[in-house]
Amino acid sequence: MINSINNGNKLEFIKKELKERENNNNLRQLNSIDPKDTVTIIKNGKSLINFSSNDYLGLSKHPDIIAASQDYLNRYGTGATASRLVTGTYDIHGKLEEKIAKCCVKEAALLFNTGFQANCTIIPSLVNQKSLVLCDRLVHNSILQGILLSKAQWKRYKHNDLSHLETLLKKAVLQGYNRILIVTETVFSMEGDRSDVDSLIQLSQQYNTLLYLDDAHALGIMGNKGMGLTANKSGIDISLGTFGKAMGSFGAFITTSKLMRDYLINCCPGFIYTTALPPAVIGSIDAAFDIIPNLDKERDYLLQQINYLQNKLRNLGYQVINSSSPIIPVIIGNEKKTLQLSQFLENNGILATAIRPPTVPKSTARIRLVLSSQHQPKHIDYLINLLKQYHEF
Repeated sequence: MINSINNGNKLEFIKKELKERENNNNLRQLNSIDPKDTVTIIKNGKSLINFSSNDYLGLSKHPDIIAASQDYLNRYGTGATASRLVTGTYDIHGKLEEKIAKCCVKEAALLFNTGFQANCTIIPSLVNQKSLVLCDRLVHNSILQGILLSKAQWKRYKHNDLSHLETLLKKAVLQGYNRILIVTETVFSMEGDRSDVDSLIQLSQQYNTLLYLDDAHALGIMGNKGMGLTANKSGIDISLGTFGKAMGSFGAFITTSKLMRDYLINCCPGFIYTTALPPAVIGSIDAAFDIIPNLDKERDYLLQQINYLQNKLRNLGYQVINSSSPIIPVIIGNEKKTLQLSQFLENNGILATAIRPPTVPKSTARIRLVLSSQHQPKHIDYLINLLKQYHEF
């Protein structure tokens, strides 16, 4: 009976899935690179200008951050060696959490090992089968995985359509859920556009819901002193930030109330059962929080280049999503054509990764251009000239 089900090959489903993705131009492969500096990489022996990295401020190569990481490595060793509730909480973990809370003007903060891990494990700690989750249609996959793991009922509202969200809320409050959670991103990772944070807070308060905002792509480059779009705002139950983007390091954190922090320390499996972040990473993050508030000049330059590039691309006839972030998606639509454009750019010295379904919706395959404050005008103009050449073929 078993052999009749899988035809004697238990891995046949894997071969079928990979073949289907290959036929649809959606098969992924790992490609090694060697980072040369903040905006240049070596791939297959060739130097490329990197327009795909989330290192928005170039901090992954900042000498002070590297020095702090090395200092913590020498002082505390290579690993935290245990989970936070065993012996993994060093004094540097607690001090960093206090520093983050102060910088973001929040009661408390709590470290997590990745943003994906945090979203996957916090959401199931907040809601259950008797709950309802309302999320933006384009939220990150980690949020969707967390919702699915929670076994809560869930509905998506139209992208950035808060009127639709309110319509769902009006119905939901009459249906006897034990709690309602609104969850979305402040800056969408594949679109580059923003949520209306203040209106989300107002709706959450009006309908007495929990509010969870993923601020990963805003931290470092938006808000007062680069502390993100949720900093210094009350009415947000949990705000997620990550260190692997503008902060140039690795890991994640939430800002929240002291009450919620205590609850998650006791009830969030992804925190309880995970080895703490290693000391070298803690050192790099600590230094980044000292540096980022002083980078207003770099943030202003970055915003200017964002506007410049978008306007140039529209003038060339490209479909560009209206973005106010360093993420500038150029919609091509067809997966094969998107791969061809990405390869053309790479052949001419530009790394600009093709993003295809299921990462983005069907028929919206795109080149996800990402700017850094370390990109010089000549880099951006070279990219524009290449895209102009390609568009004129």
